[in-house]
Amino acid sequence: MHKGSCLCGAVSYTLATAPKAVTNCHCKMCQKQHGAAFATYASLPVKDVTYLTGETILASYQSSEGIVRRFCNVCGSSIEWRGSKQYPDWTSIAIATLDTPFVPENIKNIHLDSKACWLDMADSR
Repeated sequence: MHKGSCLCGAVSYTLATAPKAVTNCHCKMCQKQHGAAFATYASLPVKDVTYLTGETILASYQSSEGIVRRFCNVCGSSIEWRGSKQYPDWTSIAIATLDTPFVPENIKNIHLDSKACWLDMADSR
C-alpha cells in the first residue's frame, strides 16, 4: 500500500494497489497546473484511492470536457485528475505527492509537441 499527502498535510490518502501507466505529461494544461515543465501521473482504479484526511477540502477544476483536476485548496498541491472517457473508473495520481517509495517500471512521455523549450538546456552545459 502506498500513502501520499499534499504539501501542507491537510490532504492524505492511501492507494490499495500499485499505480500503473506512469506518464510525464508535457501538455500546456499540466505545465500551467504544476508550474513545471511536465507533470508525472500514475493511474489506478478510483475505488483503490482512499482519502484519510482532507477530501472535503479538495478543490475541483474542469480543465477540459469531462476532465476534473483535484487539488488541495489550502496549499494548492495537485493530487489527481479523473474523467477520461476511455477509463471512466480510473484516476491519475500526481506521484510526487506519494510519501512512500514508488519506483515505476516504465515512464512514458506524452504530449511532447508542447514540451518546454528550456527543458534540456541544463544537459547541454
